[in-house]
Amino acid sequence: MEPGNHTHFPEFILLGLSEVEECQFLIRGISLPIYLVTFTGNLLIILAITTDSHLHTPMYFFLSNLSFADICFTSTTVPKMLLNIQMQNKVITYEECITQMHFFILFGCLDNLLLTVMAYDWFVAICHPLHYTVIMNPRSCGLLLLASWLLTLLDSLLQTLMVLRLTFCKKLEISHFFFEVNQVVQLACSDTFLNDLALHLTTGLLGVVPLTGILFSYMKIVSSILKISSAEGKCKAFSTCGSHLSVVSLFYGTGLGVFLGSAVIENSRASEVASVIYIVVTPMLNPFIYSLRNKDIKQALRKLFHLRNTLYNRNSS
Repeated sequence: MEPGNHTHFPEFILLGLSEVEECQFLIRGISLPIYLVTFTGNLLIILAITTDSHLHTPMYFFLSNLSFADICFTSTTVPKMLLNIQMQNKVITYEECITQMHFFILFGCLDNLLLTVMAYDWFVAICHPLHYTVIMNPRSCGLLLLASWLLTLLDSLLQTLMVLRLTFCKKLEISHFFFEVNQVVQLACSDTFLNDLALHLTTGLLGVVPLTGILFSYMKIVSSILKISSAEGKCKAFSTCGSHLSVVSLFYGTGLGVFLGSAVIENSRASEVASVIYIVVTPMLNPFIYSLRNKDIKQALRKLFHLRNTLYNRNSS
């Protein structure tokens, strides 16, 4: 290509599923209600945990942060996708791309690390119950949360800075509905060796290592539960961590299906549909999983609605 065809500030075209008119109507009709349910459901989880003193424990502390991360995770991509469909505009500016990529990586990785920390919390609670209050004290929980934020922030900053050094053509088409770093690196006109190296290193550090930690924690948890003599005790122990295990399976199952499967799936539209499920549907299911399987959360939500009704009646009178 000629030097005049390159720029550091191109405009990207997000093709995604919007190139098919039927898909536009379907996505707009489904994604908006799902996004509103995701936002409202996770917000209710945060409010319920914050207002109920009985839920001020390490498990619910991390759960409230997970709900916050889910809200931000979907908010980085879904509103822009719906706006593009509504305005019939597929163009996204370079500045918008960089901003979206930064926060998408930030809250996606934060989700990952929070699930790992929650698995560690369950491991301590079931395998070392007598030392739980000592190990999972408020200072330790704060440090775990701070470490999760710092690691994800460093990762998102690194990936963003690595993309900023690349040179692109003036007009670039991305067969996706959001600015995904791997696809963008592949479209760069300059050398991408350092970008590929950083991407693989961070994927191993913040992807494989946390997943290994979760699997190790649940191996120990299952081993400890199987040592319980009574069947009732085993069922109770399994039910206590069932919600988290369901969320972990959903998150990693869809995530691995999207990001690993996209490398071998020739039909890009299939990968795009899977991405919609991963980014839009999965965060919506988290509050339902925790609220439907957790008596404490359901009780806290009832208290929250009762408090709201009481304040409303006082203001009306």
